[in-house]
Amino acid sequence: MARTLVVIPAYREEDTVAEIVRRVQDVGFDCVVVDDGSPDRTARRARDAGAVVLQLPTNMGIGAAMRCGFRYAITRGYSCVVQCDADGQHPPEEIPRLVRLAAERGSHLLIASRFVDGSGEYDLHRARRGAMKLLSRLAYQRGGVRVHDSTSGFRVVNQPLLSEFARAYPAHYLGDTFEVLVATGRAGYQVDEVPADFLQRVSGEPSSGMFNSISKIVRVGVSVLAGLGPVFAPITRDEDLSSTSPTSTMPPAADLG
Repeated sequence: MARTLVVIPAYREEDTVAEIVRRVQDVGFDCVVVDDGSPDRTARRARDAGAVVLQLPTNMGIGAAMRCGFRYAITRGYSCVVQCDADGQHPPEEIPRLVRLAAERGSHLLIASRFVDGSGEYDLHRARRGAMKLLSRLAYQRGGVRVHDSTSGFRVVNQPLLSEFARAYPAHYLGDTFEVLVATGRAGYQVDEVPADFLQRVSGEPSSGMFNSISKIVRVGVSVLAGLGPVFAPITRDEDLSSTSPTSTMPPAADLG
């Protein structure tokens, strides 16, 4: 199995982050918490629980936090990264299964889905669910990727795509999920989707309210239709999951932001 790092982006998650860290460790994985400029004790709680903590100087968004985590993983020799939220929605106990399935299928990007057969119950406002369905259709039309949960943040990333994410992962809202999905498909990487159990947020604050989220969903859809968004280097035939070498020029270790 590929050497795997669990990256936990966190903003104002002091009530839950320590438990998530412990649960990740209990299933046998290394983890790093990227504190996205939290004004509370998120970083301290994560560090006390035994996680490596990277702290951004200000709140920059989940995309920027994940880019930092991807770059840390590359510089430390990991070839697989799992994104797991700090708010309790992504059960760490699912991670071993997701990593195994990604390896078995040869997935460069494996998405844990709330909306396929076998997924647990997940309460989502009807308007937001409708907007997400539109994004899923657009992901297929523009990226050739068939997924039901195009905005899921519970995912596994393998090399050589990991190096591309470390190089050019977008920081803005939904750029880190939907736009990345389209760009990944366009570049020829293998994207798979599997059912997973998600939980409702138990603490902290969502990164965006419902109506603001829907507005941003529409905006990012227009962006993709206009041909904007990240661009990843196309995969070549000799690149596979056994590759641990970056496919693009990486920043120095000090430049993780």
